[in-house]
Amino acid sequence: METKTTTTYDVATSDARLKEILDSSETFDEVDTIPSRDRLTYSNGFYVNCTAVFIDIRESSKLPEKHTRPVLGKIYRAYLSECVAIMNSDPNCREVVINGDCVSGIMNTPYKLDIDTAFGTTAKLNSLVNILNWRLEQKGYIPIRCGIGIAYGRGLMMKAGYKGSGLNDVIWMGDVVNESSNLCHQGHKGIRKAIQVSTDVYGNLNDHNKGLLSPVYGGLGLQPSQYEGDIINMAMDNWLTEKKASSRALASGLLGQGLRPWV
Repeated sequence: METKTTTTYDVATSDARLKEILDSSETFDEVDTIPSRDRLTYSNGFYVNCTAVFIDIRESSKLPEKHTRPVLGKIYRAYLSECVAIMNSDPNCREVVINGDCVSGIMNTPYKLDIDTAFGTTAKLNSLVNILNWRLEQKGYIPIRCGIGIAYGRGLMMKAGYKGSGLNDVIWMGDVVNESSNLCHQGHKGIRKAIQVSTDVYGNLNDHNKGLLSPVYGGLGLQPSQYEGDIINMAMDNWLTEKKASSRALASGLLGQGLRPWV
């Protein structure tokens, strides 16, 4: 079992820490790829171009009105577990963060091919939602809808926490994080499709992946503000199709016996 060491808070000591941090000479280096966490201290940080992928559940605040707390807990646990699994499966993923029902990943993408890989991760996330919803429907639960955002740009990687306590974490800030989060919040809202893609990501995709997306025009702009699509992973979609067919075949043999299939 993990234990937490509790220390007494002292305002004068706290103020000394504030002054130490604010008076320090911070160094933020520009780097080409995401460095190891071991290189981070409480007085440095790294600017790096990377790709951020965000996914969260639409209208999650209304879910408690539709499900009991035990059911809601199972839905969240299933959703979070497999979103993290897919983020981690991207060979370029360096950070995965869970914040409520939002899961985000920071991908090291120094080459265009890496951005295509991150785009493929958004397709897997979208297919995951389809698989999860099939399982939810089998249990008689209401399906969920998710928005997914992906952006490429400059981010600041730094270490934050209480110095000397062992309580710290790597945090990411900057335009790439903000843009991906904003795109995610637009996914599956109104007429918007599930996956929202920044113009910088779109410009770095191969021709096949570009062809899967449609432009979105914001305001009176003549140029797209972003791109969108309901992209899926074909291998996952084929798997789901086969499982549904097997379930139907099994159901036809079991219904006469008063049993319910679970494939």
